[in-house]
Amino acid sequence: MAFTLATWNINSVRLREELVLKLLREEAPDVLCLQECKSPVEKIPTEGFAVLGYTHMVARGQKGYNGVAILSKLPLEEAGARDWAGLGHARHVAARLPNGVVIHNFYIPAGGDIADREVNEKFGQKLDFLTEMRDAFRADAPQKSILVGDLNIAPREDDVWSHKQLLKVVSHTPIEVDHLAQVQEAGNWVDVTRKDIPEGLLYSWWSYRARDWDEADKGRRLDHIWATADIANAAHSSRILRAARGWEQPSDHAPVFATIDL
Repeated sequence: MAFTLATWNINSVRLREELVLKLLREEAPDVLCLQECKSPVEKIPTEGFAVLGYTHMVARGQKGYNGVAILSKLPLEEAGARDWAGLGHARHVAARLPNGVVIHNFYIPAGGDIADREVNEKFGQKLDFLTEMRDAFRADAPQKSILVGDLNIAPREDDVWSHKQLLKVVSHTPIEVDHLAQVQEAGNWVDVTRKDIPEGLLYSWWSYRARDWDEADKGRRLDHIWATADIANAAHSSRILRAARGWEQPSDHAPVFATIDL
């Protein structure tokens, strides 16, 4: 079974319902994972998605912030969710496809503005979240699994517009990059996007503060698709739909795609 998967931090699924519908109509991924839905589950606008064939959903929601959802044309079996780092946030949900593949949808905390847990509690929460992910994958190694989401870290030098200028900026600091690398190693995860696009600058997020975001192109690759090593070779055709960042009233993130042949 071949299926195409997309991940997108939508920054309010209710506010940007029309953008989700546009993506589903024009790109038609089999599975769409959304982050930062900012909605209780019962208020996610599922009717329009269902009309387009997306009749299956697993989700965790909160009013006004966080929230993750997996929309699918394919049947989904809920595979749990976890309150990572005990934050009480809706930042993770998992679902199982008919072929047995488990999809984990994550929204890792952004971490605030100061890269020092002694003065910035949010940065400490981000590191604790990542540490708990690492420990969980070490204790129970995932198999036949895909991990996607807004991981809020751009790990490689070519995942940001200026490695040197962003070394002290949250999302690209060495301690965050190291924590994410430990998560990846613990689960034997393969970065599918970089497997397919191994070289060159690559971004999925551009700040709202930059009105000339497209021309200036000061982006970061914060959104990721990983697969466990046992199925990573089945993944291909990775791409980032940069054009979505320029849609009317857009999210500041662009959708990331991959196809998996299993």
